[in-house]
Amino acid sequence: MTTERSQSPPCVLVLRALGLGDLLAGVPALRGIRRAFPGHRVVLAQPPGLAELALASGAVDAVFPAEAPGRAVPDLAHWPGPPPDVAIDLHGNGPESRDALAALSPRRLLAHACPDGPPWRAAINERDRWCAFLHGYGIAADPLDLRLPPPATPSPAPGAVVVHPGAASGSRRWPGERFAAVVRCLRAAGHRVVLTGGPGEDALVHSVAERSGRPGGDVLTGGLPFGQLSALVAGASLVLSGDTGLAHLAVAHGTRTVTLFGPVSPRLWGPPPGPDHVALWKPGPPGDPHGRTPDARLLRIRTGEVAAACLMLLRDPRGRHRQPRPEVATHVH
Repeated sequence: MTTERSQSPPCVLVLRALGLGDLLAGVPALRGIRRAFPGHRVVLAQPPGLAELALASGAVDAVFPAEAPGRAVPDLAHWPGPPPDVAIDLHGNGPESRDALAALSPRRLLAHACPDGPPWRAAINERDRWCAFLHGYGIAADPLDLRLPPPATPSPAPGAVVVHPGAASGSRRWPGERFAAVVRCLRAAGHRVVLTGGPGEDALVHSVAERSGRPGGDVLTGGLPFGQLSALVAGASLVLSGDTGLAHLAVAHGTRTVTLFGPVSPRLWGPPPGPDHVALWKPGPPGDPHGRTPDARLLRIRTGEVAAACLMLLRDPRGRHRQPRPEVATHVH
């Protein structure tokens, strides 16, 4: 008699146990994997807090809880088994993530650090890097296949400009007083502005609200549940933020963005080229993306150019897309 285990479909286990922006940048690769293994159950090893987003992408069937501090490789020893048919390392290029998957004894292992693994390409966009990795194994993936379906819940502030002043590290956090100056400019132009913040960012968000002259209104703190956050971003007229996961979420929903980059170039983590996304960036020597103080390149971005970029995008009525001119770059220096 055939056992229940032998009747279950074979499993592809993918490791990408990183943050919100990393997951969204990996969606094109995950969809390539989904198409390449139609008869398999695709399971993503990642932080459990991102499970709703991973499942909403349609690229995976299930989430296997796995996380470690920072960008470290999590322990996968609690995998319930049997060994995956295929294990794929989308976590990094070193032996640690490869070895974590190899310890589960998959029939086949795909990783940069494997002897047959494609070479690591450092100086390209994150979406392109992982699609190119899969191409090295004969798996097709489109780096522009990144859109998410519309959220099922309505936006708590439809049509608002969403301003998110926080970031995971101080080096990517534009000063709060500058965000407040831009918020004042947007409100003076007649736009509703909603301030958001993640866990631990309440003080920053309230400070920006007070400096902008609206300390009690349109402030969403504490880290919204993903469904509500996704609906807010999808229904926004524009999202203004630093180089954070929220910017990736806006791009995935087709919401217009102005994103402030530093110390990491938008060529590595920025939005795809197009008229609805402006990435402000001041080139310079490499910096520390995990530093505690604002990066020098980020501080060279002035409030006037940020406000001008926002108002330029907001002047275009939704539904009429501007054609990019050859002389205008998406990444504004």
